[in-house]
Amino acid sequence: MTNTADRAVTVTSAVLRDWPLPPPGTGKESRGRTIVVGGSTRTPGAVLLAAESALRCGAGKLQVATTRSTAPAMGVAVPEALVLPLPETGGGGIDPACAAEGGELVDLVRNAHAALLGVGAVDEPDVRALLEQLVPGLGNVVVLDALGLAPVTADVTFLHHLQGSAVLTPNLAELAIVLGAEPEEVEADVASAAVELARRSRCAVAAGGGESWIAAPDGRLWRDSSGGAGLGVSGSGDVLSGIVTGLCARGADPVQAAVWACHLHGRAGDRLASSVGRLGFLARELPAQVPAVLAEIEV
Repeated sequence: MTNTADRAVTVTSAVLRDWPLPPPGTGKESRGRTIVVGGSTRTPGAVLLAAESALRCGAGKLQVATTRSTAPAMGVAVPEALVLPLPETGGGGIDPACAAEGGELVDLVRNAHAALLGVGAVDEPDVRALLEQLVPGLGNVVVLDALGLAPVTADVTFLHHLQGSAVLTPNLAELAIVLGAEPEEVEADVASAAVELARRSRCAVAAGGGESWIAAPDGRLWRDSSGGAGLGVSGSGDVLSGIVTGLCARGADPVQAAVWACHLHGRAGDRLASSVGRLGFLARELPAQVPAVLAEIEV
């Protein structure tokens, strides 16, 4: 892969002020309906992180679909959300049978403005089966994270029918898996890897480790160096995917949502680093910082 980093736009607050988000409106319906589908009995917290992050960036109406045994706790932890309990597999994941046509999950996902799929999910074959039933009939914005990327790994054209209304949020290991590349090759040139995945999948791609690279299907590229090493913590990616989804629900273009989300995520980390130290803050502390970062940018 050819190094393409030199043509990237560096993301700053000034750049984002010249690319403002859609006006938020005054009611929850005007700020869009978000649904987060994922979780398991082993990783229930990922959905919580993503769901709160969607609300913190201004999304209006939140819905969560997760495993039946963890749904009551989710409803208490996020009282702002409608929580749909889903049947479980023996391994504690979501049973793909719940994506059958005519089911409540299908209706909720189709009626949402933006759907985050796969966050905190387990058991790759089951996740792939779930999404292969659920996604082909969708026409709204779709965000895929973690094991939600499995159908794209199997078939890079999986989201082509959405015509760009999709965002992929892989970490570097997931980026290598989806591209079928060696991890060392991707880590040496994340920019080119992100551009390549965006081109193949026809989706916006937000990928990163210590810094974020955001690629559009048409080849545009952004670099965001905010956040740093402190964001390399469990759950941080769940927060990012939730912010992306919330901004999409508010009406942001998927590419714009990905660029803004990476900066909000990174700046939230910077705020925590200034108060508690560069390392040691928790992913669950990030969402509460997002409204203040938004206010600073949108002055």
